[in-house]
Amino acid sequence: MSQENIGGGVKKVMYTLRTAQKMGVAKAAKALTSKNTCKACGLGMGGQLGGMRNELGEFPSVCNKSVQAQSTDTQPPIPDEIFEHPIVELKELDSLEFDRLGRLGSPLHKAATSDRYRKISWDEAMAIAAERLSAMDPNRTFFYSSGRSSNEAGFLFQLLARVYGTNNVSNCSYYCHQATSVALGNTIGTGTSTVELGDLKECDLIFVIGANPSSNHPRFIHLLKACRDRGGEVVIINPAREPGLVKFAVPKSPSSLISGGSEIASLYVQPRVGEDIALFKGVAKALVEAGLEDAGFIERWTEGYDDFLNDLHSTPWEEIETRSGVAKKLIEQVARLYGNSESAVFAWGMGMTHHLHGVRNIEYISNLALMRGMVGRRGAGLLPLRGHSNVQGIGTIGVKPVLPDEVIQRMEDAFSVALPKDKGLDTMGSMRAAEMGAMDGAVIMGGNLFSANPHAEWAERALSRIKFRLHLTTTLNQTHVYGLDDAESLVLPVTARDEEWEPTTQESMFNYVRLSDGGINRLADVRPESVILADLGTALAPDSPIDFQAFKRHREVRKAISEIVPGMEALRTIDVAKKEFTVRNRTMHAPSFRTPTQKAQFRVHALPPKGDAPFQMTTIRSEGQFNSIVYEYKDAYRGVETRWSVLMNRKDMNALNISDGDRVTLKSAQGVMDAVNAYAFDIPSGCVMTYYPEANVLTSIETDSQCKTPAFKSTGVWIEAAGGSAAVFSRRARRPAKLI
Repeated sequence: MSQENIGGGVKKVMYTLRTAQKMGVAKAAKALTSKNTCKACGLGMGGQLGGMRNELGEFPSVCNKSVQAQSTDTQPPIPDEIFEHPIVELKELDSLEFDRLGRLGSPLHKAATSDRYRKISWDEAMAIAAERLSAMDPNRTFFYSSGRSSNEAGFLFQLLARVYGTNNVSNCSYYCHQATSVALGNTIGTGTSTVELGDLKECDLIFVIGANPSSNHPRFIHLLKACRDRGGEVVIINPAREPGLVKFAVPKSPSSLISGGSEIASLYVQPRVGEDIALFKGVAKALVEAGLEDAGFIERWTEGYDDFLNDLHSTPWEEIETRSGVAKKLIEQVARLYGNSESAVFAWGMGMTHHLHGVRNIEYISNLALMRGMVGRRGAGLLPLRGHSNVQGIGTIGVKPVLPDEVIQRMEDAFSVALPKDKGLDTMGSMRAAEMGAMDGAVIMGGNLFSANPHAEWAERALSRIKFRLHLTTTLNQTHVYGLDDAESLVLPVTARDEEWEPTTQESMFNYVRLSDGGINRLADVRPESVILADLGTALAPDSPIDFQAFKRHREVRKAISEIVPGMEALRTIDVAKKEFTVRNRTMHAPSFRTPTQKAQFRVHALPPKGDAPFQMTTIRSEGQFNSIVYEYKDAYRGVETRWSVLMNRKDMNALNISDGDRVTLKSAQGVMDAVNAYAFDIPSGCVMTYYPEANVLTSIETDSQCKTPAFKSTGVWIEAAGGSAAVFSRRARRPAKLI
């Protein structure tokens, strides 16, 4: 495997063009230029300024992720012949093969006594859904949504669940950035980004921590390059030296392409997997020793600094270096860059949140920002890099198990209803209850819940104990076929974002709400999620004072959101005024901390306990995937041909007598990953990387106690020469070619 790879470049431009050609030039152009929010990452583009523009009007604001997502939506329906195959054969398909089957074009039903799906009418499908859910105890069901859906569908989804009788309402953020929401709430009083897109045009330093935007947020690379171009610095903190973060050939920059790529990182720091707090303590300690804190800000706007300072003084440099794997000299260099910065932005991804101490990781990032007053002014702040286009909006409008008392009261007053008061279950809580046999039903809107869960064998077992599952989706994936031997499943085809019958809204990771026009007509027999949910609400709660049918009109849903959800008041007239907006009270351009004392809080944390396994495994995603959707097996940036791979430190490979391409077996307390290809990569000794979701055979269901997020990025593993029986979920040697 070559380590001379870079991100971007002509190859990726050509890949994007080939993908667009497969879609058809006319279809691709229509999809990309329509006034609809991009379906991919939370960075956001599209909406009323145009399909390839961000909120600052920059053009072309597009990347290969956008095109990949649209390539799925523009496919024809899945051929009827596919449904002649039993579930056991459909289970042989991987994510890429499922994606290439096409769009789901008709309702599907799999009876508990059947071994396969059959196409049914909408009338039959809705009758089955209403009959099954009506017969269940609502508290033995859960409602789960991905971040693909609109604010309108999300609000209706959680309202339906609560009127039905359960607060078991959750979304995919519980498996990604829930640690961020909890940590920022604890330290500064808000759970989202404190900066807007324009702030990244003013900063002179950007930290990118535990994230690989070259693969997962390609348009964010433009912002990093722009910071370097104006003389600023970019500090990358990541165990792996990712080629696309070292150098990236930016497609919209001819000079970058011609020169062979632009330098992205001005400093690259590689802590050991799971040892970020040790590194952060070192940076904080170096700041103090150099006298680089903002004493005035700390005194005026924060609390807890004395305890924080005492902990730094009591933590020896030797321990910091040993645990982090980073030399004191390099840590001091990071501190000097930060200390000389006028305006710094801290950005991070799931490399920070996917740990048993994920909340503590983010709280320590907040500590660093507070030490120099980098929260509460323009050009500086905190920025979680969210992975899905509306995952933040889904949380904003209430798709979560616990809502503020104020929101519950407003909802009850607006609709003249009494909502359940018991504490609902989050995503892992719902899955654990299912595994214990305490869940009879699940309503799943979008996403791939099976692949999103850790410990794949456990996840299938948990899903298999749910008697009835109702899915709303644009395509089929593993969730629709795993855990169904004796269970019933109903899968309903929904419109993609740009096919919605009425305009919808989405919220970016910058708290910016866009309006999507919808209106493209591709498939004849798909329906908007809101229409399905409205009909289901009417059937499940016929005596409710809520007129669910009225909510088929998205304007009525937005009116309700504007009256109930603080900060979303401007949503009421967005379809008339066409004025997109930033959610009120989110961006912090002045010190205004919504904590109980109105001051930001420093948090003191001990270093996390060390595991006893010889290797710490972190899961990664490739440039050729989006969340659990895989678009290509090859990882072009890392130079790996197959996803069934483990990337290791060369010295560790030599110690185990492993050469590039050799097959090895990975074992954890949860499972076995057999016949894995090993490759050398620039990563600290004792650390390895495997691809998500394939490596979910190894990850654990243990979660951070505060945010309930699994530790996908830190799993203890053992590695040995390949042999023995194949793992339950290992790659199959043969596939049913007649399906694909």
